[in-house]
Amino acid sequence: MRLERLTYNKIKIFLTTDDLSERGLTKEDIWKDSLKWHQLFHEMLEEASEQFDVDIQGTVAVEIFTMHTQGMVMIVTMDEQEEEDSSLLDSFYDLQVSVKEKQDLIYEFNNFEYVIQVAHQLKVLGFTGGSLYVMDDTYYFCIESVEDCNAMLVAVVLSEYSNPTLESIHRIKEYGKTVIDQEAVETIVHYFK
Repeated sequence: MRLERLTYNKIKIFLTTDDLSERGLTKEDIWKDSLKWHQLFHEMLEEASEQFDVDIQGTVAVEIFTMHTQGMVMIVTMDEQEEEDSSLLDSFYDLQVSVKEKQDLIYEFNNFEYVIQVAHQLKVLGFTGGSLYVMDDTYYFCIESVEDCNAMLVAVVLSEYSNPTLESIHRIKEYGKTVIDQEAVETIVHYFK
């Protein structure tokens, strides 16, 4: 499990499929609203509270993005409470949960050297596709058709050098620049030996 503070009242929690299976959970448990899921959620909020020194109480909005083989990303947004109201809600959470499934594998890289290393490893696996974009000094590697490859192996290789992103492919295409439109792995391996 990886925690990241996005703003003063927003926290991103990334759970891999291994994190979920270690706790005896599946993605389906979230939709079923199971007791195990509630326990995990409260543990995550406690850990985030300790790590970021944030008092999480009151209404908490949760957006969950499932990402096929990688796991899931949750964005937890805490509503601002006035001080007098917060004393009344010390240990209660009002959850508003929405679940969205992400169709593409999109990973962000801070360094082009890592993109080159990943491309060489993916080529060894027999994968040659993908697209590469750049936006705000960050490289985005996207695989839009996950069925064309062994998604689990590709996700594992990508996770070694990068992080999954919450940026949508539409935003990246609109505000970023296309570096390689198709067959990104094949092209990178050809030019960077």
